[in-house]
Amino acid sequence: MTDRRSVLLGLSALGATGVRPGAAGAEAPLAASPLLSPPLSPLPRWGDQGDGSFVNPILPADYSDLDAIRVGDSYYAISSTLHMSPAMVILRSTDMVNWTTIGHAVADLSALGEAAQTWARMDGYGGGMWAGAIRHHAGRFHVYFASPESGLYVTTATRAEGPWAPPRSLLRQPGFDDPCPFWDTDGSAWLVMTRFAADPVTGKSYVISLYRMSRDGMRIEPASAIPIHQSQGSEANKLYRFGRTYYHYFSEVRPEGRVPMMARASSLMGLKDAPAVQLGHVNARVDREPNQGGLLQAPDGGWWFLTHQGHGAWEGRAMCLLPVTWTDGWPIIGRPGPDGIGNMVWQSRKPIRSTRPPLPDLSDDFAKGLKPVWEWNHAPRREAFSLGERPGWLRLKAFRPARAGLRGVGNMLTQRAWRTADNRASVVFDLSGMVDGQTAGLSHLSGTGAWIGVRQAAGVRRLCIAQDDLVVEGPVIAAPRLRLATRWGVEGVAQFEHDGGDGRFQPFGTPYTMQWRDYRGDRIGLFTFHDLAERGHVDFADFRYRIASQNGRA
Repeated sequence: MTDRRSVLLGLSALGATGVRPGAAGAEAPLAASPLLSPPLSPLPRWGDQGDGSFVNPILPADYSDLDAIRVGDSYYAISSTLHMSPAMVILRSTDMVNWTTIGHAVADLSALGEAAQTWARMDGYGGGMWAGAIRHHAGRFHVYFASPESGLYVTTATRAEGPWAPPRSLLRQPGFDDPCPFWDTDGSAWLVMTRFAADPVTGKSYVISLYRMSRDGMRIEPASAIPIHQSQGSEANKLYRFGRTYYHYFSEVRPEGRVPMMARASSLMGLKDAPAVQLGHVNARVDREPNQGGLLQAPDGGWWFLTHQGHGAWEGRAMCLLPVTWTDGWPIIGRPGPDGIGNMVWQSRKPIRSTRPPLPDLSDDFAKGLKPVWEWNHAPRREAFSLGERPGWLRLKAFRPARAGLRGVGNMLTQRAWRTADNRASVVFDLSGMVDGQTAGLSHLSGTGAWIGVRQAAGVRRLCIAQDDLVVEGPVIAAPRLRLATRWGVEGVAQFEHDGGDGRFQPFGTPYTMQWRDYRGDRIGLFTFHDLAERGHVDFADFRYRIASQNGRA
């Protein structure tokens, strides 16, 4: 997980030294990537351009803390979900550019046993499931991840789509993040991980250590920890072996931002004495920086780096793909500059020829369960929603929020807000099950949030809008159904709309500026709650989510 504890803990620089790539080379495939002239900004264009090239970001939405692997002809990626459930989203691609959500590694965030992450508390924002690593070993997929509160976990599956085994606790201790497993050629198993909390003996923070694991990766030996690096904000760990050389990828905080780094050695133990090399620059002009990510190889031998970008804007940290050039045995991320360090690449040829698929399928008619693009805000209350009581509809049942405001609502289903030239989400809203004291609607969950919806009191239903928890009442709604909508563009300013039940849309309320908070971008949500009791329900149907094409056209 990135860009977080260095702020929370107010750490001072710890003085790691970076060196330019060069000197002795290591055994690794060499592959240069032909580049096209990059635009000044990737927006409003994004992703597969349909002409054999792509523009970053390839997914202009919140896919933070990425890791990725290749298994056969397919590529698999994971992205952290923090306080969302199901947790640790899994994506698949055949060309590294076009990705499809196929599931999650943990079905319910409550499996971590953290009270703050439950619907009853709703105060686990920014916690929960942080960055992890995905690997394929001995015929199984393995996902390792850490929670800042409850420690290190692993889950496994024979298929990336699942089912995944319940998460197994390997180290029940707070203060760790960004683990990555590694199986050597002799079958021995290792794990690299950051302890961001201050060590009680040395007082040092952000210490990266190497740990021994059992050969099946199901047990860790905490006492085996061998510190191999420490610098300000050092995390984002990955371990690789190319030929006879071991590589430790990580990132650290510099005055200009967070930079990708790497050390290498002829043995794992040698990594503790290896100098660190900077692989990429921060592009401060556009506030983008390669960070968490994974190295991937294409069938033609070329190498690429899948990563999230930036400190976080209203859309979150978007997914980008950068070409990798091996220079003197170092995988330089992006276009190498005169200093040998990589720079951001906005546009490039695709790694693998493929036909551009349709736009991501974000809409849902709720006829076949929830699509994997959905995630609940915190661990859900299972008995408070149903897809079977009224087939073709999502029923949310109202109960009292954990605390006042949208962020306290314990029954909210969400999706990522995409950043394209034109975005619109709408849903049919059936009010017939509402009771006095109940509120339900369509929300933007970012900052303190905003929503459009209906509140019922004394038998009267009124259209309402809220921003920053200030609720403004509108007209009486007599129709039993209406469609609610929100629309926004690349600037991240959303306008709510409604059709009043007659099918003719009109804007309602003032525009809402979408925000970044809790290391998350904005999310679209469907929700309900009751002021005082467990009473009433609301039904949602025909959720339509439209985004602009990769070429910026609506």
